[in-house]
Amino acid sequence: MRTQQDWEWLAAGSEYLAAVAVQELLEEGKSMEAYEGLAFLIESMGKSKKLALRSQLIRLMSHVIKWKCQPERRSSSWSITIRSARREIEDLQEEVPSLNRAYIESVWDKCLGRAIEEAQEEMDKDCPITSLDWAEVFEENYSLVREKN
Repeated sequence: MRTQQDWEWLAAGSEYLAAVAVQELLEEGKSMEAYEGLAFLIESMGKSKKLALRSQLIRLMSHVIKWKCQPERRSSSWSITIRSARREIEDLQEEVPSLNRAYIESVWDKCLGRAIEEAQEEMDKDCPITSLDWAEVFEENYSLVREKN
């Protein structure tokens, strides 16, 4: 019988191996143990998706900050990164519906703080931006084509 620590270690180390272990327990008719393993597996998968979403949100915010603070250095690469991060977040939300706007708002300030740090380090200068709103991050069009018109 696996302990709580065994399941935590297995699920954190390899979600695939944890799923295989759950399947084996089910085949052996050990449904209570399988249920326990499944709970740890689900928790582990949720954590990894939350980490991925926060990482993409920081990436997105950092590029929006750089876009706003360094208009002379704007590039199609920045525009592509902004669109890509938005798509990654949408994909994560489709896969895990609980990673909705309410979840994003709950981690917003922490992610923004990290994004400001990253952007300032990349720009090698301080930036006056201390806040971003939802529209700036998820709705504004950051495109060089728009600026040329």
